[in-house]
Amino acid sequence: MSQPVRPLGVLIAITVPFTFAAIGLAGIRQQAVIDQYVALAKAKDPAFAGFSAARGKAFFLARRAGGNPETASCSSCHTSDPTKPGQTRAGQAIDPMAVSANADRFTDFAKDEKWFKRNCSTVLQRECTPGEKGDFISFMVDQ
Repeated sequence: MSQPVRPLGVLIAITVPFTFAAIGLAGIRQQAVIDQYVALAKAKDPAFAGFSAARGKAFFLARRAGGNPETASCSSCHTSDPTKPGQTRAGQAIDPMAVSANADRFTDFAKDEKWFKRNCSTVLQRECTPGEKGDFISFMVDQ
């Protein structure tokens, strides 16, 4: 007796959505956050041409003068390798910033804004621009 033939389409229809849900939900949420920063960057600068992971890397690693020497750069607390955990000045652990090491990063716009506001004020002595935030996130998504 021959085995019954199962239509391939049924198998794909059953397994593919579960695969995308498991792998892509964080990515979808990250893209939604990036889209919000795109809108903010365009509102601030109509000539906005897109984010740059290279600018984000430079921003992350740059040492700034004039502020607190303990927090002269993002990497002061987050380490120069965003795939590694960091540490606050008070000694508390900070989960890795890189999306490859922490898939939940940059998936909640309100939470991201809270941390950008706090950390940009500490490191830059001002708020970060939407372009800086988007460049930073682009770099972290690429890591």
